Amino acid sequence: MKCFIIAAGKGTRLSSKGDSKPLIPLLGLALIERVILTAKKSGLTDFYVVTGYNGEKVKRFLDGFNQSRDINITHITNEEWEKGNGISVLKAKKLLNENFILLMGDHIFDESILVRLTNERIADDEVMLAVDYNIETNKLVDVDDVTKVLVEEDRISDIGKNINNYNAYDTGIFLCSLAIFSAIKESVHDDDSSISGGIRILAGKGKAKIFDIKDEYWIDVDDEKAFKKAENTLFDTLKKTSDGPISRYLNRPISTRITRYLLRTDITPNQVSFFSFILAMLGAFLFFLGGYITLVIGAILAQVASVIDGCDGEIARLKFQVTEFGGWFDAVLDRYADAFLLLGLTYYVCFTKCDFFTLFIGFLAIIGAFMNSYTADKYDGLMKRKLGPGKYYFRMGRDVRIFIILLGALINQPLLILVTIALLTNTENIRRIVVLYKNG
Repeated sequence: MKCFIIAAGKGTRLSSKGDSKPLIPLLGLALIERVILTAKKSGLTDFYVVTGYNGEKVKRFLDGFNQSRDINITHITNEEWEKGNGISVLKAKKLLNENFILLMGDHIFDESILVRLTNERIADDEVMLAVDYNIETNKLVDVDDVTKVLVEEDRISDIGKNINNYNAYDTGIFLCSLAIFSAIKESVHDDDSSISGGIRILAGKGKAKIFDIKDEYWIDVDDEKAFKKAENTLFDTLKKTSDGPISRYLNRPISTRITRYLLRTDITPNQVSFFSFILAMLGAFLFFLGGYITLVIGAILAQVASVIDGCDGEIARLKFQVTEFGGWFDAVLDRYADAFLLLGLTYYVCFTKCDFFTLFIGFLAIIGAFMNSYTADKYDGLMKRKLGPGKYYFRMGRDVRIFIILLGALINQPLLILVTIALLTNTENIRRIVVLYKNG
């Protein structure tokens, strides 16, 4: 399915952040870039972008973006960009000859909305608008500026920014048949050159269907206040249901602050993964040297590495650089770092007392940590299926193990660290086996 994106406006209210609204960077990516990559992630591959104000600059950017991301983008020019956005839609009439997705170049949204919307069906004379019924709870919306929708019996009966009777918001995400062109043309004839005017024409004929986005997020990045909300919303999406308690309440709040600065650079997720690994290995090396000071410094380095280890995934998700290799590479480095940290602690204990018990506990800690990571995939998959998306569940993972190392080092109890990790990890592994067995 083709995707048509409107990026023709001037964006006066965001002019302080750039002279071309589609190119204003939002957490490392231009607005138009983020919209296209979100749509691509949902399965769309063929893009048509209409530009107007500063159009040549936007086109040059998209040409470079097209090559770097291997995306097919067709340019459309709207010299009448100062008129309503419906004119921008009409400029694509000769190029679009089948149902298509229509998006706004300054709307940020959850890709799952498009995944579900593209599976919907409409007749040849219908359009479908994704609407948000959360008019009482959605704090991302500027009520004075948002386009409002009155829905009756799953059809739009009225739409506009100034209507008094409404029960939903227009998200700016459409599934359109070719009927949208004739409807907008009729609306322009009636002195309304907006997309809403065309939808109103179709609504009068009972041809404007709705699609409920439920609790998924969307935001019109139209001014600086909305821009800040968009940043915060995107950072909120980084929270994972599989985050352990340390990751959720300590590491993640710190790592997202670091990520905010790293997004302004060309640093890649894999480079961050490797840097985190180097820090952890330095910490392990200090354990081998012996002495309380080196123990504490090594543990601090391990904890810092644990925090930074969250940045690689955050950058990858925010910049759409997630790869299977990246996830695997990060996991491999983590296992090596874990092994050397625990081996270093075992060696540290052997400075004063080296017997079979110490070596055995060190072995149990290492094998427990490894199996803890190995069993996580199946366990996480089961929990997500049982609880549903967005639901947190108990998880004892790497974040807890590293934090135990830090606490134990501060009180100079390396053997206690090994005993605690050995008990917790192996007990957790047994618990997961039982849970998975009971659930088939």
